[in-house]
Parts: sequence; C-alpha cells; structure tokens
Amino acid sequence: MEYLGIDLSCALGSLRLGKFPDKDCLLPLISKLLGYAIVAASTTVKLPQILKILKHRSVQGLSMISFELEVVGYTIALAYCLHKGLPFSAYGELVFLLIQALILITIIYYYSQPLGTKTWIRPLLYCALAPTVLAGQIDPLLFEALYASQHAIFLFARIPQIWENFSNKSTGQLSFLTSLMNTAGSMVRVFTSIQEKAPTSVLLGSVIGIGTNLTILSQIIMYQKPHAEKEKKTK
Repeated sequence: MEYLGIDLSCALGSLRLGKFPDKDCLLPLISKLLGYAIVAASTTVKLPQILKILKHRSVQGLSMISFELEVVGYTIALAYCLHKGLPFSAYGELVFLLIQALILITIIYYYSQPLGTKTWIRPLLYCALAPTVLAGQIDPLLFEALYASQHAIFLFARIPQIWENFSNKSTGQLSFLTSLMNTAGSMVRVFTSIQEKAPTSVLLGSVIGIGTNLTILSQIIMYQKPHAEKEKKTK
C-alpha cells in the first residue's frame, strides 16, 4: 500500500498483528511524513516576514544582499535536486521557498527606492540565467561546481545579515516566526536527508542552515526584547 511515495504496508501490517513497527519500518515512514510536513510548512514560512515588512512599510535592518543571495542559493539547490531526480518529499520546500524569496526581494526593492544601476543589474542577470540553470541545460561538471558553491552562497547570504544585526544591536524588521521555522526546517531536513540517502552535499547544506538560522534566531531573541523596552521608555 503506497500513497504519495509513502509505503504504509509495513507499518499497517505490524499494527494488524498487534505489534509496534520496528525501526527499519518506522524511520523511513517518519522521514517521508516529515518531508511532506516541511513541504507543507514551507508554503507559508516567509509569509510572516513579508507581512511584517508590509505592515511597517519598512525594510530597516534587513540586508538586501542577504536576500538576493538567498534567491540564488534556492535556485541552484532546486535545479540540482531536479537534475538528480530526488523524490519531491526530499526537496519540495525549495519550490515554495524560491517563490516566496522572489516575492520578498521584490518587496525589499520596492521599499528601498531609489535603487542604483548596480542594484538593477543583479536581478536582470538572475532573470537571464535562472531559466537555463533550472532547466539543467549546463555542463554537468559546471552543475556540480554550482551546487558545491551554493553552500557558500547560503553561508554568505546569512553573514551580512548576522553582521548587520550585531553592528546595530538590533534585528530591525526581521521576523521571529520566519527565523524559527527556517531553523526547525533545517533540523528536520537533516534527518530526512539521511533517511532518503540524499547526497552528502545536500546534507551539508541543511547543517549549514541550522548553524546560520540558529544564529539569527538567537540575535532576534537577544536584541528585539531590549529594543522593545527602549521604545517603551521613550514613549
């Protein structure tokens, strides 16, 4: 009995016999369910960040280059997973994260007006190159090199934001809920990547995600409370 790539026969067979499913039966099932749970949660993971910006009509404290690099990283990661033919439960969240990241960077551009010529060049280059990368119409060796570089891209996407938070002792309009879901998603994806026998490079990306997202989440907890107290005193 299989549903959405999830084999339920092993677990159901054990339960019918009045037995608890063994580890070899249960872990793959949990992995698949968690994988689809991540995909479902990813459809709204950046929504709190988007709504917070729209509510305050401000991108104060947000690093534009961080969000731009995030879009590039999601694009490369999605293209690689499609190219490798991984099951949708192993990468599906990348589809929704990329769509939301594109919406988010568009909003950031809007509230960062006026934009210089150098800033406009970056999205134009992305629009020109992204379709080719997503279609996998590049040399296989270059594809591997791009995917290897996307871990550095995600790392460097977070560093400017982490540094800006540290420098300002404030996280500005960063959303706590979005950062929390990013951290939790990376943690769960480590488990599912191991169970799905995903390439080591995929697992490495999730581990990097845990470290960087947890750092930003910690900064939000550290800096937003003192900032809120300071605002109350000034009123």
